[in-house]
Amino acid sequence: MNRLSSEHILKEHQTRDPNSITSLALTHKALSDVSCLGDFKNLERLDLSFNNLSSLEGLKSCVNLKWLSVVQNKLQSLKGIEGLSNLTVFNAGKNKLKSTDGVQSLVGLRALILNDNEIVSMCKLDKMKDLNTLVLSRNPICGIGESLLKVKSITKLSLSNCQVQMVGSSLKFCIELKELRLAHNDIKTLPDELAYNKKLQNLDLGNNLITRWSDLKVLGSLVGLKNLNLQGNPIAENDKLTKKVRKLLPNLHVFNAKPISKNSKNEKGDIVDEEKRGELNNEKNSKHHVTSLNKDGHLNDSRDIDMEKELKRKRKKTKDKHLMEEVQVNDKNKRAEKKQKKRSKEDQNELDVIDDIETSFQELFSSNSAENPRIYGESKAVEGARQNMNLVGALVTSSPLAKKKKSKNHGMTSTPQLSQEVEVGMGGSSTWGDE
Repeated sequence: MNRLSSEHILKEHQTRDPNSITSLALTHKALSDVSCLGDFKNLERLDLSFNNLSSLEGLKSCVNLKWLSVVQNKLQSLKGIEGLSNLTVFNAGKNKLKSTDGVQSLVGLRALILNDNEIVSMCKLDKMKDLNTLVLSRNPICGIGESLLKVKSITKLSLSNCQVQMVGSSLKFCIELKELRLAHNDIKTLPDELAYNKKLQNLDLGNNLITRWSDLKVLGSLVGLKNLNLQGNPIAENDKLTKKVRKLLPNLHVFNAKPISKNSKNEKGDIVDEEKRGELNNEKNSKHHVTSLNKDGHLNDSRDIDMEKELKRKRKKTKDKHLMEEVQVNDKNKRAEKKQKKRSKEDQNELDVIDDIETSFQELFSSNSAENPRIYGESKAVEGARQNMNLVGALVTSSPLAKKKKSKNHGMTSTPQLSQEVEVGMGGSSTWGDE
C-alpha cells in the first residue's frame, strides 16, 4: 500500500505550513491512501489521476476543494465526496463506478465527468443549478430518464457509446443545450420534445438505428443547427438525404463531417450550389451572340461587346484585388484580436471557462490538467502513451512528449473543422469524423 504522508508533501513544497498549500498534483504515484490530505485545510485544487485509490473517504475533510480529478483509479463508489459542497469541477472518468450516487449533494458543480465507468442509471441532478457540462460517455446507460428534468443551465451533454434507446422528453427542460453527443447508441427516432432545444448547434447521432426520414422531422425546428452527423445510420445510405437535410437546415455548416458549400435557390425553388450556378450562367452567356448600339448609333457585333466585357472584367478584377487586400488586412487584425482574446481567456480561471457557453468540449479538454489550473485534461505522460497507442484525436490534439502543439480553437461561432480525433473523455475516435 502506497500511503501519502503530510511530511513528504511539505518537504516537496519547502514549507512547514500545510495551510499555505492550495493546489496539489499527485498523479502516477500508485497511491492507495490519501487520508493525510485532511491536514491541508486550504486545498482548493487536487489532481489524483492515475493512482490506485479504491475510496475517497480520505478527502472528507477537504471541504474547500473546488477542482478534483480522480481519473483512472479503482473507485467503485463516490462515498466520501458528499461534504465537498464547494466542488465546481469533478472528473472521475475511467473508474469502476456503478452509479452516480454521491454527486447529488454537490450543488455547486459546473462540470461533471464520469465517462468510462459501469454506470447503469443516472440520479437526479436537479439541485445543480449551475451545471454546464456533463460527460457520461462509455457507460451502459439505457436512458436519460428524469435526471435532467430541472437542469436548465446545461450546454454540453455527451452520452456517446452507451446503450441509449430513447432520448426521452426530459431534454426539453435543457433550454440552453448547444452540444449533444449521442453517437454509437440504439436510437431509432428523435422525440418531438427536442424542438424545445432551440439553441442546439452540434448534434451527433452517428452510428444509431435511424431508418426513416419521418424519424428526423423534429430537426426542422432546430434552425440554429450548424453541425449534424448521421453517419452509420441506415438512413445515411439514402442518396437524397443530403439534399433534404440542406433544404431543411439552411444554416447548417457541416453535415456528416463534410463542410457544406454556399447555396441559393433557382427559379424553381431548388437549392443550387453557387459554383454550379456560375458555371451555368457562363455557359448560357457563351451561347448567345448579341448586338447593341454604340455611341454613334451603329451596331456593335459580339466581338466588340466581348472586348468591353473583358475590360469591365479587368476593372472588376483590379477592384476585387484591392478589396481582397483590404480583407486580408482585416483578417490579420482579427487574428491578432483573436490571439489577444485567447490569451485573455487563458488568464481566466476554470470556472469562467466552464461558464462560457461558447466554450466547446474541445477547449475544455485540450490542455493538461496538471499544468494548466484553468482547464482539465490529460498529463503529458498520458498524452505520450495515447500517441504510442495510435489514438489520434480531434478534440484533443496529440503531440510528442517533448514538443506539444497548440490545438486550434474551432469554436461554435464559426464553421467547425472536424476530423478523426479522440472524443472528449472517451479515449476513442471521434464520432464527428469518418468511421
